[in-house]
Formats: sequence, C-alpha cells, structure tokens
Amino acid sequence: MTNETTDYGASSPGQQPGQSRPIVPKTASEALRPQAGTPPPVRSRRSKSQVVVFLNFMMSAAVLLAIGAFAAVWIGKTTFEGPGPLAVSDTVLIRPNSGVSEIAALLERRGMISDARIFRLGLRVHGNDGRLRAGEYEVKARASMHEIMDLLVSGRSVLHSLTIPEGLTVTQAFRRIAAAEELDGEMPSELPQEGMIAADTIRFTRGMKRQEVIDRLTAQQRELVEGIWQRRSDDLPVEDINEFVTLASIVEKETGRADERSRVASVFINRLRKGMRLQSDPTIIYGIFGGEGKPADRPIYRSDIDTPTPYNTYTINGLPPGPIAIPGRASLEAVANPSQTEDLYFVADGTGGHVFASTLEEHNENVARWRRIERERAAAAGNEATTSE
Repeated sequence: MTNETTDYGASSPGQQPGQSRPIVPKTASEALRPQAGTPPPVRSRRSKSQVVVFLNFMMSAAVLLAIGAFAAVWIGKTTFEGPGPLAVSDTVLIRPNSGVSEIAALLERRGMISDARIFRLGLRVHGNDGRLRAGEYEVKARASMHEIMDLLVSGRSVLHSLTIPEGLTVTQAFRRIAAAEELDGEMPSELPQEGMIAADTIRFTRGMKRQEVIDRLTAQQRELVEGIWQRRSDDLPVEDINEFVTLASIVEKETGRADERSRVASVFINRLRKGMRLQSDPTIIYGIFGGEGKPADRPIYRSDIDTPTPYNTYTINGLPPGPIAIPGRASLEAVANPSQTEDLYFVADGTGGHVFASTLEEHNENVARWRRIERERAAAAGNEATTSE
C-alpha cells in the first residue's frame, strides 16, 4: 500500500495538480480571527428597472385607494342610514322647483341631517335625486337620511284643516280663510252670494292658494244645494232655489239641534202657506249688521224689532231677498222635506232646544214659561256674583 498525503488546501500558482501543499501553521490569533462571509448576490438589471419600481408603486397606491374607498363607502352608508341629529320632531317646507343641493342645504341648516354632501350622494345612489316632491313634511326625531329621503319621495305632506261651520256668513267665512297662515295667495275682491260657500272642514297642504279653497267650497255648496233641490217636496211654498236656500239659512240660525231642524222648517213653511210673517230674530240681526254679524255683547232691542229692513221678517211679508247665513246639509234637507205638523210657533225651552205650539194661546204659555226661566237664571247669577264679592 502506498502512503499518500492528502492536500486540503488550494493549489498555489505554479503548483501542479496532485502535488502536495505544505501545511502552513496559524497562530492562535489568526485562527480566532473572523472570516469574510458569503457576499450578497448581485442584483439583476431587470430588478433595477424603473418600470418595475413604478408598477410596485401603482400596486401599493391601488391597494391604499381601495382601502380608502371602502372606508369612505362604509362611513357614508353608516351616516346615511344611521340615526339623524334631530332631537325633536319638526316640519320642513320644500318649495316647488327646489333643487337637490338647495334641499340638502336646507335640511342641514335645520339640523335634520348632518352632512348635505352625503345626503346628495345617497340620493344619487338610490336614483332619487330627481324625485323629491314639494310640500311640508314632518321629520321625526332621529330620522335617518334614508328615512328623510323616502319621506320626500313619497310626497306625504302634512295636512292642515280649515273648518267653515254652518251658520257663518260668507264674510265671516272669508275672514277665516284669510287668517289661515298655511294658505297662500290673495283673497278675491268679490264675495260669492250669501250662503253659497259650503259648511265643511277642508284639508290642504301648506301653500295652497286661497282662491282655490274658495272655488272648491263654492262648487261643493252649489252641487249640494242643486242635488237637494231636485229631491224637494212638490208642494213647498218657495218659488226658486234662492228662496229655498234663504229659508234653509233661517232654519240654520234658529236651531243648532239636528233633531229639531225638520220641525222648525215646518213652522216657517206653515206660516208661509197661511200668509203669516215669519218673525225670525236672526233676520233682524242680518238686516242691521249684514254679513259682519252682531257683536256678541250686543242684545236685540225692541227698537230693532220695529226697525224695517229688507230682511226684518217682523216687518216684511214672506221671505227676505236672500240667505242670511250658510246653511248646512241638515237644514237644506229639513226645508226640502219638512215634518208634517200644524205648528206655527216655537220658543226656547231652557234646555238648548225649543217647545212648539200650533195655537197662539199655547205659544203664549210657553213664552211665559221661558220668561220665568230667564228671570230665575238672572237671579241665580246675581246671587252668585254677590256671594263671590
């Protein structure tokens, strides 16, 4: 066996392969000295390309934008659908031809939404930016922008009411219409015929024209009167529809009880048939004060009864020249088809109604009873006043 020496070192210059390299001994300090590590790989030219750098930037920017967009959408959706800032329910008026920006700014100014921009974007997302309707709306406390949007799209406006009661004159009815702040527009310069405005409660949205209200009530009364006139009894002692409404207006002013109207109507119709004067106190008042009406604290004097006017049925024969008030449906129906009685008189009974009589003697007894009731009430009122003092 041949003994060979293995060479674990690198060949030195000029040394032939296979030749042994002499072992060079190292000192202790050299053996402990750290050796150089493996150098990093050299980067390729492609990795240093500006295109790669730009693509990396764009990818990072896209990710950031996506995160930002998601956050913005989430915040906007939460704000649009979450509870609103309004602490107490309130109303808002959206005028005709208002733009989306104007409406959004109004809602923000009124404290109903927190951000007009989010509200506009929400409208656009839901396809409602051109569907908001004018009107007055009640916005509930803490209503979300989504709920407010639905409300404005629905057109469910707040409805106001105006009541014209039976027994008012047209002048008094006009005064109520003029005083309604929710209505808009000027009052007409001319009044309709007395009695020819419907006694009714009309519901309307804010901004409705006063002329429109008057036109509606006038048309409604005309239709009502003509319909009942067509169903009247054949033997009524009235010549035309004007006399029909006139008599119904007197019945309206004489009693406020529905169960009496037909019987009160029969008294006046019986008087007309017999050629008797109607002797209705409300006609005296209208003859003196007209459509303005009698002041509440002004009594009827004996001199008023004796003062002749075209409407004073104590001094004229038959019916006045026109109505003295607005008759309601019940009074019109009562005159068109009155009770069949022999009554010629009636007077208050002290309970809010009237007592009727077919003879003057019986009527005088009823009047004496009523006078006694009046004196007793006056005495009781005087005693109460003395006691309170």
